Amino acid sequence: MFIPLSDTPNPPGRGYITWALIAANIFIYLLLTLPASMSRPDLHDPVLLEYLQMVGLYGKVSARQVYNSVSAYDLLILKYGFRPGVFDPLTLLTSLFLHGGFMHLAGNMLFLFIFGDNVEFRLGRFRYLLVYLLCGVASTLFFALFAGDSQVPLIGASGAISGVLGCYFLWYPRNRVRCFLFLFPFIMTSIYLSARLVLGFYLLIDNLVPFLFASSATSGVAYGAHIGGFLTGLAVAGIADQYYRLRLQLKGKPAKAEGSLASLQQICPAVGRGDLAGAADCYLGLLDRDERLQVDSADVLVVGNFMLEKGRFPEALHVFRRFISERQNDERIDQAYLGAGKAMLQQPRYQTSAYHYFLSALDLARSEQLAAEARMQLRLIEKHRTPEG
Repeated sequence: MFIPLSDTPNPPGRGYITWALIAANIFIYLLLTLPASMSRPDLHDPVLLEYLQMVGLYGKVSARQVYNSVSAYDLLILKYGFRPGVFDPLTLLTSLFLHGGFMHLAGNMLFLFIFGDNVEFRLGRFRYLLVYLLCGVASTLFFALFAGDSQVPLIGASGAISGVLGCYFLWYPRNRVRCFLFLFPFIMTSIYLSARLVLGFYLLIDNLVPFLFASSATSGVAYGAHIGGFLTGLAVAGIADQYYRLRLQLKGKPAKAEGSLASLQQICPAVGRGDLAGAADCYLGLLDRDERLQVDSADVLVVGNFMLEKGRFPEALHVFRRFISERQNDERIDQAYLGAGKAMLQQPRYQTSAYHYFLSALDLARSEQLAAEARMQLRLIEKHRTPEG
């Protein structure tokens, strides 16, 4: 058995929405779950009667005996958890923030903490929050397809988090996950595994197999919700990628007007004199995007690489980043990713970002030489970098 502990590399910046979701779940647990779990239900609460009717009073079991085993939190779950047999749209959301106990909460938040920040970085904060909630709702509805008229409430953030894992699975195939491996008492150690291996194991072994051959009613685990969330995350990531590619195709390369500038030499005569320093300063002074796009991409890369050679790393990074953002469908974009990674590598706080740029260069490489250089840079980072959680 293994437990994920951290992933590498991590994106630049902070995953504020991921942190906010973790904080919200913990806050609700401390504010509602714990106090209500230790409290007796109100005898005048109409939900109590509904609970007793749902449980059913048969044989020698008295209402008093059932009441003594019920907590106020049981009624809270009945009211705000999702019950397939009593469809309430509000509970599609409220159920995502309720948990059955500390271990249930801790497991979910661990997975969200490890994998959420990368997906948030890829989607952006607002879209990430929408995707999180969408996956949560979709996972609950997927669960309901197989639950019939069940009155047993479904609670927990695991369906939404499974959606995050589905996005991660598709978008970060080269990432690695540090896991605690234990086969007590023989093996207890930490190892690095492929992210796809870890998440594939989660989907297939931890959820699909039990879903097909075990019962959620006896295990207490909503395997269907986990599978539904993961598949929704995969679909969202795939559609997002296709939309992005389609947008680039429709946008196309900017058309050059008749007599437009076609090379940096025509904009900056310094190039013709072999004055690359002057050419670099000239290019950096082009504030208009359309004017920059008239410059041949090969000339832009010459400028970026010249700055790298001269140790002007922030300026080189600026050039390569602009190339990447403005020329997404350029055939030389793999060189821009490689150059950006090299520029970041010279700044310690950008080590993680450099790793991502080298991965992109490797994925987009149009020559074996560039791919080999990207792999070499990745190995150097992995050798000297301390992984983050």
